[in-house]
Amino acid sequence: MTTYSDLNIVPRTLLGPGPSDVHPRVLQTLAYPPVGHLDPQFLNLMDEVQDLLRFVFQTENELTIAISGTGTAGMEAAFANFVEPGDSVLVGVSGYFSQRMVDMAERYGAQVRRLERPWGLVFTPEEIEQALAAQPAKLVALVHAETSTGALQPLADIAGIVHRHGGLLLADCVTSLGGLPVQIDAWGVDIAYSGTQKCIGAPPGLAPLTVGPRARAALERRATKVANWYLDLTTLAQYWGPARAYHHTAPINMNYALREALRMIQEEGLEARFARHRAHAELLWAGLEELDLSLHVEPQHRLPTLTTVRVPAGVDEAAVRKTLLERYNVEVGGGLGALKGQVWRVGLMGYSSQRKNVAMLLAALREILGR
Repeated sequence: MTTYSDLNIVPRTLLGPGPSDVHPRVLQTLAYPPVGHLDPQFLNLMDEVQDLLRFVFQTENELTIAISGTGTAGMEAAFANFVEPGDSVLVGVSGYFSQRMVDMAERYGAQVRRLERPWGLVFTPEEIEQALAAQPAKLVALVHAETSTGALQPLADIAGIVHRHGGLLLADCVTSLGGLPVQIDAWGVDIAYSGTQKCIGAPPGLAPLTVGPRARAALERRATKVANWYLDLTTLAQYWGPARAYHHTAPINMNYALREALRMIQEEGLEARFARHRAHAELLWAGLEELDLSLHVEPQHRLPTLTTVRVPAGVDEAAVRKTLLERYNVEVGGGLGALKGQVWRVGLMGYSSQRKNVAMLLAALREILGR
């Protein structure tokens, strides 16, 4: 029988699309001893996590929880709960993860319409208005921060349009929550989800999700049971709510980590945190341009948390990533879908958003590319 040595993971600097580096304070909380998922101490922690999530989402939504699963579980919960067979769903498709939205909605029986733009562009309120005027939709789904392209989709003027046409607005905030403004109540977003492993600064494993009053009313009006037992918000709300009705065994230590990561966001302050992410992104953009590297997204729609860098002609993009990993212990991501082989994806999120990381990456690229 094969024997195995102690685990020995080489530390990396994570500058890819996620996960991001985790602060030592958050790592330390992972080592705290677990308690039962119905222990009074843990139930109190759940209340604190909900309160801190409301702060980061900038919402008063009662149903604001951490789904036990990664960001994709948050996406799945959103579609499982708010789509019934035959529902009309409009998805703005301009990247890899909006394509995943289409797939999920179809699996729950939706009649999906795709509003498409080239990868790296965003949708205007006028485009949403025209699409809904032609055919209303129960649910309109947009990716706020598209991880595959590095594009930031404005949402502030869209919810009102969706509501006038009788629909709900769903936003994927996986690469934005905790790193740039996400104003659920001010923007009128009805359903939003995220992941813990990016700007929030915890390991992957939980999916923050918030549901507004319009969406809760729609959930209560469902004619059919939610077609996913584990992610059914009608029962999850009983676990996270005052009843504390048993639903599943929550990942205790991951919730410890999420609480600490959210506490650190509160300590830093949202505006200061957003400014930090923006400053380091702008430093990166300027340095990349000095290396004659072009960026895929125009400045006005560029994510400060995830930058897509065009691979120069004649350069083996995978070989560059391999050299960064082997020589410098730095991880960056490659392209997905339509951008596979065409871009590098550089994340500066949470604890990874540091000036020293920008300087190290630029110096490494300068050496590797001979610039």
